[in-house]
Parts: sequence; C-alpha cells; structure tokens
Amino acid sequence: MESVKIKQLLEAYFEGATSISEEKMLQDYFNNEKVADNLVQYQPIFVALKAAKEERSTMVFNLPETKPQTSKKWWYSVAAILVVAFGVGSFYFSQPSYTQEEKEALATFEKSKRAMMLLSENFNKGTERLTFVGQFERTKDKIFE
Repeated sequence: MESVKIKQLLEAYFEGATSISEEKMLQDYFNNEKVADNLVQYQPIFVALKAAKEERSTMVFNLPETKPQTSKKWWYSVAAILVVAFGVGSFYFSQPSYTQEEKEALATFEKSKRAMMLLSENFNKGTERLTFVGQFERTKDKIFE
C-alpha cells in the first residue's frame, strides 16, 4: 500500500505538483534504509538532494564597501538645471531688438519683396504665352512653304 502511495507521490513530484510536506515524505522514505525494490532507482536522487542541502561553503567573501550615491545624484540635478537655465537665458537674450526705423525698413522690404514676386509670376505667365507664339510661327512657316 505504501509503495503505491509513494509511486503516486513520485509522479506528482516529477510533474512539479507536490507540496512541501509531500516532498518531505518522499525524502524521509528514500533516505531510510527500507526502500522497495521497484523504487530503489529513485533513491540516489533524494540522497543527493539531502547531501546538497547539508553542504556549506567555507569560502569567505570580502565585498567592497560602497559609498552612498545620493550626493552624485544631487549634483547631476543641479547641473541639469543650470544647463536648462543657460539655454533658456541664451534664447531669450539672443532675440534681436529692432529700433522703430529698422522695423519700418523691414516692413518696406517685405512689401517690395511681395511686389517683385507678383511681377515675376506675371512675367512667367507672359513667357508661357510666347512659347505658343513661337509654335504658331513654326506651324505657319510649314503651311506657307
């Protein structure tokens, strides 16, 4: 009867479906001297697990002491604020300030520029029509020849 229960527990153990108390039952059974003949093949697993559980390291680890990093974070924050403030200040103070005379000259320049663009557009329309005249001349010459 016990052998059947142990087989069921082994199947659940290998499926990963056992509780800690069931695993303890398996370890107690297989670390005991009385193991059924058909279950002897599983005994080395649980004997090795018990041995691994009892292993202790004698090696001493020396970890370097670390200093708190809060002071560096604080300085990074201050540096970032200064960079942003410098950028905003540079942008604000680099804006050109024009006198009234310069503003009037710029307005006049913009008006002249618009007038020249209008003249250029009309001139381009006129040259397009001249291509039709040139084509008319060639066609006329072919007809009268």
